[in-house]
Amino acid sequence: MHNEDTRVKIPAILHLTRFGYKYFSLKDKSFEIDRTSNIINNVFRQQFLKINNLISNKGNEEIIDKILQEISLELNQDDLWREFFNRLIGKWESSYQLIDRKNFKNNSFHVCTELTCKNWENEFRPDITVFVNGLPLSFIEVKKPNNPEWIKAERDRIAMRFQNTAFRRFINITQLLIFSNNMEYDDSWEDQLQGAFYATISKDSKVKFNNFREEHQSDFIDMMKKIEETDEDMILKDTNYITLKHSPEFKINKDHNTPTNRILSSLLSPDRFLSILYYWLTYVEEVDDAWNTVLQKHVVRYPQFFALKAMKNYISNGDKRGIIRHTGIIKKNVWLKQ
Repeated sequence: MHNEDTRVKIPAILHLTRFGYKYFSLKDKSFEIDRTSNIINNVFRQQFLKINNLISNKGNEEIIDKILQEISLELNQDDLWREFFNRLIGKWESSYQLIDRKNFKNNSFHVCTELTCKNWENEFRPDITVFVNGLPLSFIEVKKPNNPEWIKAERDRIAMRFQNTAFRRFINITQLLIFSNNMEYDDSWEDQLQGAFYATISKDSKVKFNNFREEHQSDFIDMMKKIEETDEDMILKDTNYITLKHSPEFKINKDHNTPTNRILSSLLSPDRFLSILYYWLTYVEEVDDAWNTVLQKHVVRYPQFFALKAMKNYISNGDKRGIIRHTGIIKKNVWLKQ
């Protein structure tokens, strides 16, 4: 019984329900998933009408059809889904929103397990897929603790998937990747092989995984709801692990303070996740030694995030003076494009 599912994956899914994520089973046919992109079409349509204050009629359904067609075309582009990202955050002048960023409670958040990303004979199945308004914007991969060789192997597999053009449609829609073996960081290792990490998609042979250390864990305590027993029973039955329910180890792994659950709180609590989408991600065009332009997608690291948050609070309190000092490595031939 003690494997990555029971120790890490199922407790992680249950933890997300503390923040209002709704679990759905792949056996539930009421969720109409487009298998070419894994967008939940009926959820996307319902939320699009709600967020944009539209009523359900033929004209508005045609608008949604057109937007889904445009997104489908953008999925095939070799641009780390830059065009869609601009649509997602509302960079284009458009009267339609995909996410309500003023009221994050107006959005829908779903989670499922083992949703296959398949293109003909090529396929992979993330352990957990996370949806906002029907859009699969994040996925989580987990391993059981104390398996450093498996950690390295999984990282290599992730890098290979990112470079496989057969998976382009699924990788391009992914804005954030989280990877964990539910252990504390060991900073004595040069190549960290234990902990909970995050990254964004990349075309490089190596995915840049970052640590995350929350400034104040207490910030999330008041936001967390109690895990509903009906949700727990449904998830355990759907994953065929109902016998776990009263296991002492399972109760420990459900705790909000495990390494995996801490990073999920930090990155996927709804307000923080939407903050990441709108403010933490940027595209970088780097010119390599052969003068080829290489597109990268970067996600801010946690010290930068908390420094920016502190500056925002400082200004919000009415302080208008100060000095900002930023130290970093300057690399030639790099252009940042927000």
